[in-house]
Amino acid sequence: MNIIDELEWREAINQQTDAEGLRELTTTKAVSLYCGVDPTGDSMHIGHLIPFMMLKRFQLAGHRPVILIGGATGTIGDPSGRQSERSLQTLEEVQANVEALTAQLKRLFITDGDNQVRMVNNYDWTHKINVIDFLRDYGKNFSINTMLAKDVVSSRLDSGISFTEFAYQILQSLDYLHLYQNEDVQLQIGGSDQWGNITSGLDLIRKKEGSEAKAFGLTIPLMLKADGTKFGKTAGGAIWLDPNKTTPFEFYQFWANTDDRDVVKYLKYFTFLDKETVESLAEKVQTEPHKREAQKALAEEMTKFVHGEEMLEQAKRITAALFSGDIRSLTADEIEQGFKEMPTFTVDKESKNIIDWLIDIGIEPSKRQAREDITKGAISMNGEKVADIEFTVTADHAIGGRFIIIRKGKKNYSLVKLT
Repeated sequence: MNIIDELEWREAINQQTDAEGLRELTTTKAVSLYCGVDPTGDSMHIGHLIPFMMLKRFQLAGHRPVILIGGATGTIGDPSGRQSERSLQTLEEVQANVEALTAQLKRLFITDGDNQVRMVNNYDWTHKINVIDFLRDYGKNFSINTMLAKDVVSSRLDSGISFTEFAYQILQSLDYLHLYQNEDVQLQIGGSDQWGNITSGLDLIRKKEGSEAKAFGLTIPLMLKADGTKFGKTAGGAIWLDPNKTTPFEFYQFWANTDDRDVVKYLKYFTFLDKETVESLAEKVQTEPHKREAQKALAEEMTKFVHGEEMLEQAKRITAALFSGDIRSLTADEIEQGFKEMPTFTVDKESKNIIDWLIDIGIEPSKRQAREDITKGAISMNGEKVADIEFTVTADHAIGGRFIIIRKGKKNYSLVKLT
């Protein structure tokens, strides 16, 4: 299957500058293509991942991807989708983010082989251009009328846009020209909001290299959830690729909790499962939705891709333990992941009667209520019911010497940290 055919089946194409020409090009040769990300933070989130998954598909089809880190453009800020100016970061902050994103992207996309991904930083060529050369050699090729008509600019005219952000599309166009001339790059891919920047780059290439220059652009559709909300956002914020920001367990749970209406689309976009497997899972969504096999496959594929096999198995162990109540099977680190968002209390290691201990922590409001819950079997410690009102809680009950998990009723978990 041609890579364009595969992307069409996955419903992953929004716009193309020359669909017929790109299909012919990708059929006849291994194409160099690129996708970029600006270092506005020290980690990507899953929304950033979408075009890079498409880049990976090109790689698997035998093409040659280039990943661009915007060490230069990141100091400016892309105005797309924003109604106000970005706060500029210091050069030191940008460089720290460049290093963090480079390491993250290498871990995800760099593989051995002839079509190994190349990584570039646009600061390397942009910082050499002085302002006179920038205006004469590049600015002269851009029409203000055309730039104003771009969606990313026109949407900001009422609220205002600085010359700095206005000039962003020139810098990104310069990137495409540089990669076309020096890395044989003939295709840029990006999100749907990058269409204006991509077409500006193509215009610059043709003005500099001639109207017959073979260069193309392709964008990915804007992804919204079935309820109309933005993909990748939760009540707790973005889902990050950095395990220190979003734990592998939280990452796994995000995908495992995907709505039935979205799961097939996500399987097509984010996994490398073949058409037959995806269609089989899609059928199960319709016939056996209660088994959530599609969600499990999605969660497993994504967690393994981003965090590796070991972290996937850990996430699955935490999930199974929470479902079964077998808390003692978890390590202290796994408990810290699994109970991160649950009510948390801190106590010292002093031994104490269970009733007094529950009241001191705040899990029970009174001795009468504590006594009643224990007698009825409503209190569990580390997955085991506490039925004796004379039970004494000691430091020995803490898993890994750090945590005690209390469950009140069927679903009310609390994490108790021992100091």
